[in-house]
Amino acid sequence: MDERTDAHVARQRQRLTASVTDLDVERQRAMLIGLIRSSGERLRGEQSLAELSLLTDTAGSDPVVAELVRRERPDPATFIGKGKLSELVGLSKVEDIDVVVFDNELSPAQQRNLQTAFECDVVDRVALILDIFAQHAHTRQGMLQVELAQHRYRLPRLRGKGTELSRLGAGIGTRGPGETKLETDRRRILDRVRKIERELKDTKRSRQTQSKQRRASGEPVVAIVGYTNAGKSTLFNRLTDAGVLVEDRLFATLDSTVRKLELPHGHTALVSDTVGFVRDLPHELVEAFRSTLEEAADADLLVHLVDASDSSPDHQVASVREVLSEIGAAEVDEVVVYNKMDAVTPETAARLRELHPAGEFISARNGDGVDGLLAAIVDRLDAKTVELDLLIPYDRGDVLAEVHGAGDVMGLEHGHAGTEVSVRLPHDEAHRFRAFVAS
Repeated sequence: MDERTDAHVARQRQRLTASVTDLDVERQRAMLIGLIRSSGERLRGEQSLAELSLLTDTAGSDPVVAELVRRERPDPATFIGKGKLSELVGLSKVEDIDVVVFDNELSPAQQRNLQTAFECDVVDRVALILDIFAQHAHTRQGMLQVELAQHRYRLPRLRGKGTELSRLGAGIGTRGPGETKLETDRRRILDRVRKIERELKDTKRSRQTQSKQRRASGEPVVAIVGYTNAGKSTLFNRLTDAGVLVEDRLFATLDSTVRKLELPHGHTALVSDTVGFVRDLPHELVEAFRSTLEEAADADLLVHLVDASDSSPDHQVASVREVLSEIGAAEVDEVVVYNKMDAVTPETAARLRELHPAGEFISARNGDGVDGLLAAIVDRLDAKTVELDLLIPYDRGDVLAEVHGAGDVMGLEHGHAGTEVSVRLPHDEAHRFRAFVAS
């Protein structure tokens, strides 16, 4: 990374740290607005607004008013219609609102019109989540991924003032409309986007190299995925003593971590903690964090963590699987784990166990059920492998090296006829060594 990039990342980190400090000193008062198309959507709309409230609090603002607007289709100009807009503008004045947060994505025109009407900042769900990611990004890669997502979001929302900002002069080559400020801003952002994409491609190649090295070790890879604040980092720490940040907030950690996991009966695996998912995760973030999220697609097994205390855990599962499908991880085997069972009533616990008999039920905080989860992980991984006893002639050192690279060698002895090897291999690798299976 060159000195200018180093300086840019340092300035961005300083700016983000300063913005978080400012938010801690004086929090904005926020109005939350959601839109539903029919009365049948009210429950889901209320649940979505409740999540938006948590997101707003995580971003550093206090949600003081929440309004659910019923409308068959969004108004092209104001999203909620002129009459409802007038009513809510009056309410925002009474409540001294500093920022209005919409639970839906707004078009650039809608956002401009609403901002003019409310006379304060107006953001949509996408911008809110981008802001949270910006606050919580600490590594160079994380900060670059967030910046890339922000630029992609802002590009269609750039506004110019026409030719009044054109660069005009009196000399040769300076006459005419020139380049407007809008065009200049767009060009600079596109240049920055291309530069970030190049840097992230280098990072992706590095991740792919690390992934190949992990594969070469013969250890299976287990990825913990799930809705944000489902307890992934708590479980990760419980399993590996990794010391990853644990905080009762959405998107507390963004950067994935990989540690060795000791499993029952002498088994080992590599386990990774991934970024949390959320309902309607912005496409810009999915694209920007694709190299990070794709670790789930490369895993041998997904531990899909669900917050059992949530009012709609099935919606969490659906949202996570939607993102997994988008990144090509829909076919990876998963074990669904209901966490925070210590926080639910006995009736809720019984209902969840009845509805999901194949699931695992744990409390990552106090360790209840974790031993059963580890046993389930072993069973799932063993189902993907086969144990073989091989006899490899001494003149076939190349085969012995391939065995070490392809599987988990559990025992090795040098006999009269050759090297006797006990190895656990993936099913799709076992056929390569059938000729050396000991009789």
